[in-house]
Amino acid sequence: MQGSCLCGQIGYEISRLDSPIEHCSCRSCRKAHASAFNTAASVKHSHFRWLRGTEQLRFYESSPGKRRYFCGNCGTQLIAQREGVGEVILRVATLDEDPGQVPQFQIWASAEVPWLQYGPHVAAYPEWESGHR
Repeated sequence: MQGSCLCGQIGYEISRLDSPIEHCSCRSCRKAHASAFNTAASVKHSHFRWLRGTEQLRFYESSPGKRRYFCGNCGTQLIAQREGVGEVILRVATLDEDPGQVPQFQIWASAEVPWLQYGPHVAAYPEWESGHR
């Protein structure tokens, strides 16, 4: 499976996900992704490789020993990596293909934002809402 950043300058390939997909609602993930939660899965180093754009990679050490790697051009977070761990934490939403799995659990539910709502009571549109300009 291949994945990339928003601008397409960085690309990667994985041969498989090595953990279930999870949602994380911790404050760090919410702030780093500007979202209510982050969706991630672990991938062993042997199952991950960069295809292009590594010169655009930047990182931010969000906690001691944990680096969040992102595109220096468009800002897309792609992976995180902890020192001494043989896997990366893949940001599943950056995959360009369906991983064929769905999230299995949520972590840091205690930090979930109170305004997060979804389901049949929230209107859903196939593209933009009616009247969008």
